[in-house]
Amino acid sequence: MKSIIPMVCLFLLNACSKHDAESTKAAALPTISVRVQAATLEPHLAEEEVVGTVRSKQLAVVEAKVSGRVLDYLATPGALVKSGDLLARLDVQEIQAKVDQAQATLDQTQRDFDRQKLLIATKATSQQEFDGAKARLKVAEAGLSEAETMMSYAKVTAPFDGVVTRKLADVGDLAMPGKPLLEMESPTALRFEADLPEAILDRIKMGAKMRVRVASVAKPMEAVVSEISPVADPASRTFMVKLDLTKTEGLRSGQFGRVSVPMAETKLLLVPASAVIKRGQMELVFVVKDAHAALRLVKTGKVLDDNVAVLSGLEEGEQVVISDVSPLADGQPVTIQP
Repeated sequence: MKSIIPMVCLFLLNACSKHDAESTKAAALPTISVRVQAATLEPHLAEEEVVGTVRSKQLAVVEAKVSGRVLDYLATPGALVKSGDLLARLDVQEIQAKVDQAQATLDQTQRDFDRQKLLIATKATSQQEFDGAKARLKVAEAGLSEAETMMSYAKVTAPFDGVVTRKLADVGDLAMPGKPLLEMESPTALRFEADLPEAILDRIKMGAKMRVRVASVAKPMEAVVSEISPVADPASRTFMVKLDLTKTEGLRSGQFGRVSVPMAETKLLLVPASAVIKRGQMELVFVVKDAHAALRLVKTGKVLDDNVAVLSGLEEGEQVVISDVSPLADGQPVTIQP
């Protein structure tokens, strides 16, 4: 028992000495003038981010309407094309033969009709013969029109103004209906597509405005909900939602992004982001208490514009130093700037 008492006294003596040393060190520090701002609780709409992809609103897989070998292939990936521009030309000799045949038939029926027209004027033929020649002429004209229409399909043209994104055939390949030749899309009309879980689908409505973030665009974009799938994907239990995007510099089809879905309103303890000091894995702030700067270890959350949410380590109303904190030390005397 007697040996314990001296050890306790020694411990108390060391503790007092350490406290006195820290007090002496703090008292030796100069007084610094600082600016402060109170940590405040602010209402905030909690959001859940859902990943998605930027896609074109207008895209097409271009196919040939008739069969034939590809003679010319003018479309290259990245090429800007106008509606009606020639993309590929096919070798369709069989259709050309039908056009020639239809033209010959039309010429023959035209001559027959002209002869019947002269004969009917002199009443040298019957009305029935004249009407038959006239009907055969109309059939021949329709046959030629059909053959020429089929012949026009030998030229594959762009269905709208856009950019060629994929080349799926080359010169010499056999083109046929149902076999894609190329893909193209409009680079100006873009939308954001995301698969929303069933649990949060009721948080969005048609025409609602939502924020979309894409890495290549500095600021969040405002998007408008234009489509909501009425049925869920049976595999993922999610619903496809499409949002129209405004034309934005740096935005391209196929980019990865996130849409913020509003959930519920909450309150966050906010301080200016400039007040938070990062040292390795630690986050610190200085608060003013009893005319001295006190260092606090905090944990931060979301960054909202120029503010950051503090999750722990700080209380509402505490005065946080927002001016330059580099010369400050824990326990240093301070004065608050008006």
